[in-house]
Amino acid sequence: MAKKNLSWLLLLLRLPATHTAQRVAIWRKLKKSGAIQIQTSTYILPDEPARYESFQWLTQHIRDAGGDATLVRAREIEGLPNEKLIGLFNSTRAKEYTALAEMLRSSKHRGKTTTKEPAPHLIDRVRKQFREIQQTDFFDCPRAQDVEMRLGKLEGDQRSESTANKIRSRDYRGRTWLTRPRPEIDRVGSAWLVRNSIDPNARFIFGQKIPKKRRVVSFDMLNADFSHQGDDCTFETLTKRFGIQDKNLQKIGEMIHDADLDDGKFGRNECIGIDRVLKGWAKEGLADQEILRRGFECFEALHAFLRRV
Repeated sequence: MAKKNLSWLLLLLRLPATHTAQRVAIWRKLKKSGAIQIQTSTYILPDEPARYESFQWLTQHIRDAGGDATLVRAREIEGLPNEKLIGLFNSTRAKEYTALAEMLRSSKHRGKTTTKEPAPHLIDRVRKQFREIQQTDFFDCPRAQDVEMRLGKLEGDQRSESTANKIRSRDYRGRTWLTRPRPEIDRVGSAWLVRNSIDPNARFIFGQKIPKKRRVVSFDMLNADFSHQGDDCTFETLTKRFGIQDKNLQKIGEMIHDADLDDGKFGRNECIGIDRVLKGWAKEGLADQEILRRGFECFEALHAFLRRV
């Protein structure tokens, strides 16, 4: 949804004090609509025909239940600029996407003694819930790709490492590498690995989707050239696909894996602090390229330390 020329729908409501079942039903319908609460009795949605129809229907439902409801259109809301409202919507959707990722992760942990992956019925259920959240993801929350990538891996959409052929670094020199904005531990570590061991002249750009016509090497994003494969994070995928044998880089891959996937596979916690620092820089509003530059310095220092241990 374009951020310019946005307008909003506000639903001002008063629910009946009695009839608890009706109050709960209305609350559930509000939640399903994707509306967020900005004041005690005020909910908001972007002004679109489908959203307007949802609020109109809810207005009638509230009145039928004995409550009061008023539907208002607004171009701007004092104290809540569009950027902040979009952030509130994305924050709400991010919590929902994170809950789905946790369902998959927890199921995998519980099933370690019997199977490596969640049961198919759970994957189907998460996929269904994921699509439902997408219906109310009005501003393309970045966390959606995290869940989509995890689901794609579990559903077999990604090639397994065992069947992937090793490739030559020299075929990837002087290229432009694309990944998602607001880079965290796996994206920053992978970019540093590319610059350190694959493409010393690599240029990095950021975007939510892979362009169809522009020739770039994509990593750690949906349908990327290099991403999670099997149980591996993107950093591990790159080391295996390019046949990188440096034992210290493999140790860093284990650290990044545990910080990124949070599955305790290697029992390493060295990169958890780096990940939190990267996230902190993003929250401070640092540009993606600056986060990358500072992150590279962290990994250079870590690699130097490991070489001297």
